[in-house]
Amino acid sequence: MTRARPSRNTRATEAPADDAVIVRQPRRGHGRPTLQDVATLAGVTSITVSRFLREPAIVAAPTAERIREALSETGYLPNRQAGHLASGGSQVVAALVPNLVQSIFAETVQGLSDGLQAAGHELLLAATGYSMEREEEQLRALIGWRPSAIVVTGRHHSADALLLLRNARRAGTPVIELWDQHPEDGGFTQIGFDHAEVGRAMAVHLLSLGHRQVAYVDSGVVGDLRAHERCTGFADRVRDAGLSLVSLTAPLGDPFDAGRQALRSLRQAAGGSVTAAAFANDQLACGALLEAQATGLSVPGELALMGFGDFPIGRQLNPGLSTIQPPRYAIGFEAAQALLQALRDGVDAPHRPLPWSLMPRGSTVATPA
Repeated sequence: MTRARPSRNTRATEAPADDAVIVRQPRRGHGRPTLQDVATLAGVTSITVSRFLREPAIVAAPTAERIREALSETGYLPNRQAGHLASGGSQVVAALVPNLVQSIFAETVQGLSDGLQAAGHELLLAATGYSMEREEEQLRALIGWRPSAIVVTGRHHSADALLLLRNARRAGTPVIELWDQHPEDGGFTQIGFDHAEVGRAMAVHLLSLGHRQVAYVDSGVVGDLRAHERCTGFADRVRDAGLSLVSLTAPLGDPFDAGRQALRSLRQAAGGSVTAAAFANDQLACGALLEAQATGLSVPGELALMGFGDFPIGRQLNPGLSTIQPPRYAIGFEAAQALLQALRDGVDAPHRPLPWSLMPRGSTVATPA
């Protein structure tokens, strides 16, 4: 008798010598939990689970808790790539910041992340290094992933980068510009403040204390355009008061070392006539303050110093560093709210100017002994 030959999807089992039994085994699945598995365990429909994964806040709290428990028990993870292909979009927001080393931008990124997470969006980060050319290259790469929104830092971009951003917005992708507030420029939603205004306020603070020989130490990073705008605002206010300004550019390298060197250069260039100096950022100003203490220069008695950023180290020095406190976290969080609004309404969110604070401390205002 002719015996059947096992096929690729069958297996022969042991049988009496004169016969053979063919047993067909079911195909094995990949073993991964499915959306329906989660829905069944949570006692809801798969549509409800899908809705929860997209925007948890719109699902009733008791239902959301059951879904969370079912997700945890089954270990289900949504196939983001499949969802991306099906919808033509994604839940990823592309964000470009100058760097991730300074806490000033790290806090903005944290605010952005916190604001997006509740809506099911996640961040894809890139650091431009203050380079417009690098920003352009990164935009070309990131837009290819079809992010749901694009966040960039500042309003200044190369011509091609600007074209990429405009085309993305035209295609329905919201674009947000962080850390700036000049609505007449660019046409994108801006979340931030006017840096020239900050520079003017720094000058007013020093002039109001009676200083008439003042200096500004600018950032040595060519692409740090917001620092340069603060320098311009500072210089304009000093000249409006009929005074002259000593202007220096800090060397590149470690900012604390650069601040020390800038103070030495300032003392040489001005011959000791300058009685107050503002710096592009707190690190430069802290370096200058440490150099002043190392050389026996009294602060603020002989030289008042102030910075920008309100970094923790400036509050720990003695005297504490006078500075500008920008809304670092709020810029990111408000940007998240603006882009979610744009995604929901299908139109650009309004510009959001945010407040900053001048923090006078012992480096400009002498405190009682």
